[in-house]
Amino acid sequence: MEKIALTKKKQTKEDVLRQRLLKERGEIPEHIAVIMDGNGRWAKSRNRLRIQGHKAGVESVRDVVECCAQLGVGHLTLYAFSTENWRRPKAEVSALMKLLIQTIRNEALSLNKNDIRLNAIGELNRLPSICLKELKEGMEMTKDNTRMVITLALSYSGRWDIANAVKSISEQVKQGVLNVDHINDELISRHLSTRNMPDPDLLIRTGGEFRISNFLLWQSAYTELYVSQKYWPDFRRDDVYTAIETYQNRERRFGMISEQLSHGSKEKAVTSV
Repeated sequence: MEKIALTKKKQTKEDVLRQRLLKERGEIPEHIAVIMDGNGRWAKSRNRLRIQGHKAGVESVRDVVECCAQLGVGHLTLYAFSTENWRRPKAEVSALMKLLIQTIRNEALSLNKNDIRLNAIGELNRLPSICLKELKEGMEMTKDNTRMVITLALSYSGRWDIANAVKSISEQVKQGVLNVDHINDELISRHLSTRNMPDPDLLIRTGGEFRISNFLLWQSAYTELYVSQKYWPDFRRDDVYTAIETYQNRERRFGMISEQLSHGSKEKAVTSV
């Protein structure tokens, strides 16, 4: 399948070089998760309505999706709307849902032409019916694509994800299908909404806040965190490159010590540091 640009902006030679050097420099994360924070504050700083900040953030999504696909990132998960976000003013929630519908409608064809699969996790049945319809159509259109999976976390919370896994496992124990002694980390992971993707290697949060806001709580046990002071609408591919460079500079020990890693051990220990 021929690959086309996700935006009309032509990739520069400098950008191609930056990506090549980044790939040569070290490992590119297989799974990057992003907390897209700061849309409202971006708008407020410019005396604009909050929804204008969310609209401005769509261009950041396009640029980040494009550069991650070009870098060979396998999974990109975007925290688009949390369970707690339902508590926001009804007018803002309504505007966000309309923006989501419009964005999916506008971008699904481009994702498909670029061999990118659209996925979603969360309490999707809480979304407005028209929003869910657009989402399902986009997912169906792109279901066979293999270049990269972009997952939208919508009406999502990490605690909801874990609670759902516990309910599912408990039901299996109740029915006698599963022995309680067989419950372990791997089994729980298989019952999460992210069971078909690897745990995130790198979690980027924009907006300068140092918290993970109920996002991928179980999955982020050994994820490297990167906080950008930029608001999401100002975040672009150069910032992704900086985040990946920072990731490459770190030593991921997974509970082990440096000497074990230097001897070529590939086993990811699950003991705490």
